[in-house]
This record gives sequence, structure tokens and C-alpha cells, in this order.
Amino acid sequence: MLNKDMTLCISLSARPSNNGTRFHNHLYEALELNWIYKAFAPTDLANAIAGVRGLGIRGCAISMPYKEDVIALVDRMDASATAIDSVNTIVNDDGVLVAYNTDYSAIAQLIERNGLDPACSVLLRGSGGMAKATAAAFRDAGFTAVTIVARNEDLGRALAAQYGFGWQADAAGLEADILVNVTPLGMAGGPDEHALSFEDAAITASSVVFDVVALPAETPLVKAGRTAGKTVITGAEVATLQALEQFVLYTGIRPSAEQVRAAEEYMRAQ
Repeated sequence: MLNKDMTLCISLSARPSNNGTRFHNHLYEALELNWIYKAFAPTDLANAIAGVRGLGIRGCAISMPYKEDVIALVDRMDASATAIDSVNTIVNDDGVLVAYNTDYSAIAQLIERNGLDPACSVLLRGSGGMAKATAAAFRDAGFTAVTIVARNEDLGRALAAQYGFGWQADAAGLEADILVNVTPLGMAGGPDEHALSFEDAAITASSVVFDVVALPAETPLVKAGRTAGKTVITGAEVATLQALEQFVLYTGIRPSAEQVRAAEEYMRAQ
């Protein structure tokens, strides 16, 4: 039951989903914590962050498109966020807002788990905060033949230059061993929810399809990759890994592997 002593954690996103809400609340219940988690779509980011501080909200997950804008609103940046100038997690330590990034570690784990070969070529579509985390993870895993695909030339070139990669404005006609979508293309509830982020020919020529979009779990790109028989990595996997690290930052508790699997299954059953 709701009560005055509950600890509150929230998420801020332009397009909130129930992924984090279900994952965190399932673990709170499993671990008998008097905590609750709620997703929000802020109309004013600065006021929302002021609310985190003023209301004593313990943790705040940050999603697109706020991962860079929120930097000016926190008190301190952890090295995980400073390294890539992108924030996906805020922890409120007695009124001091400390920013972290758990996206990077999630991407890095998935690169390792799936045995992705650093000799492979990569097309990475996107230039926002999540794209920064993804580009950094691929760079740190030893990938060098990476092309950033971004319509915004300034952002695309800057991201490519930061990690020593190439840049192209459009994915048309481009092919690579690994395709990575880090844009809202295919995201549920958006104007491009049915859009395919890479051409059919590129999917056919690839060996790995990686869509960071978490909702739906089966995006148009993920479905196309499965149909083509490619190795597929989903945004739902990213969501689980980064949410787990957020949970640990908020609570100081690391759930067992069994508890995490149960929370992930509950999250995906929505």
C-alpha cells in the first residue's frame, strides 16, 4: 500500500514506457523494499529536476531527449557521465544531485556477450546522448571501422571526430557488418514507429542487427533482422542491463541473477 514513508524513484522521458516502472517495482516487491517507481513525461525539464531535489526523490532515470540537456541541472557528474557528456541516471544524495551513465556499461556488456568482432565494420545511426554512449562502448571495445550516420551534420561530425570515426548524412546505399540504430526510428508511439532505420539491402548484407530502441521489444529493425537470420541485439536487453545498474545506484542492493531474470520477464510481459 502507498504510505508516507515510501521512497520514490522516477523516470523522465518524452515518450514514457512501463519498462522501468515494471522492472524496478517488481524488484522492490521481491526485496520487500518500501519503495515505488513512476514514469513521467515532463513539460519543463528544469522544473522537473527541481522537483527531484525539492521533494527528496531518490533516483531519476533520464531518457531521450534529455540526456544532454540535464547536465546543466545537476550538481556533480560521475566519471561515467563526464566521459561521454551524457546522463541517464541521477541520484539524489541529501539534496545533492549526482549524474551517472549506465547506458555505456549496458552496451559494452552486450558487445562482449555477443562476441562482436572489433574487425567488423559498423554503421551507427544517431547522434544524441545514447549514440554517444554507444559510440564510446564500440570504440573502447576496439572497433575502428565505424561510420556515424546522422542528418544533423554538426552533431554527426562532432561525434565521429570525438571517437575517430567516419560520418555520413544518410544511410542510403551504405552497408556494414554490424548495424546499430540509436534513433527514435521504430519507437512505439512516435511518428516513425513503423519506419525501418536501415535499408533491406543493408540488413541482408549485415551479420548483426542491434536496435537500442526498447519499446517495442520487437521493433521493425529487430523483426527484419530476425527474418533475415541475423544475430539480433534488442533495446529490451539494453533496458534491463542499464536499469539493473540504476537499481543498484538507488538502493545500494544488487539483486540476485534469479531476481533480475524474474524482473526482466515481468517487464517484457506487459
